Amino acid sequence: MQDEPIRIFVTGGTFDKEYNELTGELYFQDSHVPEMLRLGRCMLEVEYRTLMMVDSLEMTDDDRAIIAGHCRRTPERRIVITHGTDTMVETARYLDREVSGKTIVLTGAMVPYKFGSSDGMFNLGSALAFVQTLPPGVYIAMNGRWFPSAKVRKNREKGVFEPVE
Repeated sequence: MQDEPIRIFVTGGTFDKEYNELTGELYFQDSHVPEMLRLGRCMLEVEYRTLMMVDSLEMTDDDRAIIAGHCRRTPERRIVITHGTDTMVETARYLDREVSGKTIVLTGAMVPYKFGSSDGMFNLGSALAFVQTLPPGVYIAMNGRWFPSAKVRKNREKGVFEPVE
């Protein structure tokens, strides 16, 4: 299983935001995934593709359908999706209904990667490890933990993902 290729789909979110020092606004330019894989010295067979660059608060079910379609069509059985944290749970549950037979791990960041103090690098590494070891299904990986899509929520007050029954 370790030698199986992994597909990474990029959808945007805080993970890939840039900071405009003049206006103080966050915006999208390009994904940081290639740089993160290089800096992390990733030795896995990984292919990545940017599907969209949207803030997850703006993600629609049409966007989720695009993600699901790519998950179904890609030949890889192990998929990591970078996603904004605000609606990550909704997308994970959508994918759980729409895609079967694959291991899909969604991950993101609470702080943009370019800020230097981001949790994004750690979360991407964790997601890549979890996607190799978890059975088929849809999961969220944040802060070194993984959660089945049906049993997780984002605790907005604490800024963490946590299990629910």
